[in-house]
Amino acid sequence: MSVQQASAGQVEKSDLVTVTIDGVQVSVPKDTLVIRAAEQIGVQVPRFCDHPLLAPVGACRQCLVDVPDAGNGRGFPKPQASCTLPVAEGMVVSTQVTSQVADKAQQGVMELLLINHPLDCPVCDKGGECPLQNQAMSNGQGASRFSDDRNRGVKRTFPKPINLSPTVLLDRERCIVCQRCTRFADEIAGDPFIELLERGAHQQIGIAQDAPFLSYFSGNVIQICPVGALTSEQYRFRSRPFDLVSTPGVAEHDACGSAIRVDHRRGAVMRRQSGNDPLVNEEWITDKDRFAFSYAQGDDRLTYPQVRDDDGSLRPASWPEAFTVAARGLAAARAAGGVGVLTGGRVSVEDAYAYAKFARVALGTNDIDFRARPLSEEETGFLGAHVVLTGPEGGGVTYADLESATKVVLVGLEPEDEAGAVFLRLRKSFLAGGTEVIALAPFTTRGLAKMSGRLVPTAPGEEPAALAALAGELDATSVLLVGERLATVPGALSAAAAAASSSGARLAWIPRRAGDRGALEAGCLPTLLPGGRPVADAGARVDVATAWGVPALPETPGRDADAIVAALGAGELGGLVVGGIDPDDTSDPAATRAALAAASFVVAFDVRRTEVTDLADVVFPVAPTSDKSGTFVNWEGRVRPWEAALRNPASLPELRALSGIAAELAGLGQGSPLGFRTVEEARTEMAQLGPWDGARTPLVEVRAQVGPATEGSALRLATWKQLLDNGSMQDGDKYLKATARTPVALVTPALYDAHGPTITLTGDRGSVTLPAEIADDLVEGVVWVPSNSVGNGVLADLASAGTTVTISGAEGVHG
Repeated sequence: MSVQQASAGQVEKSDLVTVTIDGVQVSVPKDTLVIRAAEQIGVQVPRFCDHPLLAPVGACRQCLVDVPDAGNGRGFPKPQASCTLPVAEGMVVSTQVTSQVADKAQQGVMELLLINHPLDCPVCDKGGECPLQNQAMSNGQGASRFSDDRNRGVKRTFPKPINLSPTVLLDRERCIVCQRCTRFADEIAGDPFIELLERGAHQQIGIAQDAPFLSYFSGNVIQICPVGALTSEQYRFRSRPFDLVSTPGVAEHDACGSAIRVDHRRGAVMRRQSGNDPLVNEEWITDKDRFAFSYAQGDDRLTYPQVRDDDGSLRPASWPEAFTVAARGLAAARAAGGVGVLTGGRVSVEDAYAYAKFARVALGTNDIDFRARPLSEEETGFLGAHVVLTGPEGGGVTYADLESATKVVLVGLEPEDEAGAVFLRLRKSFLAGGTEVIALAPFTTRGLAKMSGRLVPTAPGEEPAALAALAGELDATSVLLVGERLATVPGALSAAAAAASSSGARLAWIPRRAGDRGALEAGCLPTLLPGGRPVADAGARVDVATAWGVPALPETPGRDADAIVAALGAGELGGLVVGGIDPDDTSDPAATRAALAAASFVVAFDVRRTEVTDLADVVFPVAPTSDKSGTFVNWEGRVRPWEAALRNPASLPELRALSGIAAELAGLGQGSPLGFRTVEEARTEMAQLGPWDGARTPLVEVRAQVGPATEGSALRLATWKQLLDNGSMQDGDKYLKATARTPVALVTPALYDAHGPTITLTGDRGSVTLPAEIADDLVEGVVWVPSNSVGNGVLADLASAGTTVTISGAEGVHG
């Protein structure tokens, strides 16, 4: 048990050590550091280098305490750093509270730290929340001896700022060399791009030439820097900490559910910081979670409803008018064949619940799906059988389980790119020596290498066979993490479920988007009602219909996202309700665009103007997460609520707009109202409805198939999105964009030798040209490219999921 997690009530008495601190006896687990033991009796020893999630280093010496000899050999002749000193039975410790020796030592260290530290607090970004500033007042001397006739108060200066990366800037004269930043980069992120340079008085933080601090987690060093040495290019000089209002939030960019802090001023978000949640993200977040919030403040932000006029153009409209026009158009579309609902995966649970109820009670259909990405019918059954209704309270896989597992198997998932908090927890477990990470992947990724993980070389399409072969190594202490990409491989999800069942391993599904898991629980699937109730179960339909106060619900399972698109294109559906979907992310971008054009009536919900809103007949502005309350359900099944940081009357939660449309439809004799208008009312109704306690949806197993053929010049295409890419929710921050990894195609040495440093890949949808890089252990016959870093994306410009491509270069087409 770690020092940070242990408490006296959690360990056996034989493992406790009794020490006396400032005259107070306290029993703590053995190996507890003195600085932690002091915290348990309410004594705060000043510190700079110490951080509970980093290894002790004793670099700053600010935490010196007096440990006199109590006659038991447990004492020291000089003050000791309490952040590196473990407790010992019978030890007597005096902190600055009771010891003049400790107090003088701490004041001396503070004086040394301030010799060259600039007194620029009024212009320093850290001023107002600076540990050095605070502790100079609480534990330093009242006057400085520095300004005298000999030195005239001249302090050391450097040119500044130094760009460690496009987002992280260094003011060297402020640095006190506590090494928090270098330790984080090395220990936590596994990206040791920053290091201590020079020696003695010249020691400073720096980077190697032409090797910037390009880490997905670099922003964390800004937050944990105890002085103003590391600052954010995005936030620098924009506000004072004491002018900010801080509101707890939940990151909206992935399914991790990371706790964040939204700092805002005068109606605008100034910065985002990591929240402290030991059960989820601890104190770390990705740079995407930290910096990618400008999308909600762009010039293309939708601030009022729009309706399409008689001349074909969109014009501003009032909310009541937009409700009326939307209701009339949807009523006509329903009469002309029906209306499909595509919610996207960014929605809160409350908004997803509103979509699910709107589809059933207002439109009379089960044609609803949140998966605006490649999907499969097998995935629909897998989610209903193995994912919905699982969570920490019911024994589902949690972050803590990743630390206790002997093996964690990654299939169709690259955590560093797709789930940053999961990656950091796996790396933490690996460093503690407790977990072996195994990846079924075509090559050793950067993230896997940071965990010294084991690669099971697997070409796209061969995951079912690899899972079956690996099942014998797994047991009840193993965890199988399945990514959403596995849905594109026939039989892979069935193979994952079978491997978990035969071995006793625990199984978890990790989608990419923050709202996916909540949309599943809320019933945004054609086969599931809210709370995991199967559409095909008559009892489940009656249960929901009774709770909603409607006579009945549609019985026939609906169309999934691909089928909705196909039905719109074929004229079998008349209308579409769509929220926050980028056609280039869908299975067939061209078909999605054609479906939008073919639909007789389209109602769109979005934060910003997009090509979808440009095609819509009615457009509703959507509130981003900062402007509304809501809840995400993370990959664990853990409920992650947040409250609005800002109040913006220009945009509303989707549930409010859907409620307005439903009320108008009811006035036209179409369906029933939703029965709620606010997030709080939706939460109350969801709680009353609760989860389904009947039979779960059975998984219809799909026979595993061998991957795509690679005859002649064909290569199997492997692809996934990198953490930072061309995603629309990253728009607006040029500094963050500059840290994205350069898009390259990974090829085998033989292909590189044959085609040179630049290659062209050609698929069933077009061609892309990229620089090539060698991946030494890439499976033969495979090429990897990032999904959304070039052009309109792989699905739009190159090939459909699960297909093959050909390669050409200086030597012509590979054969």
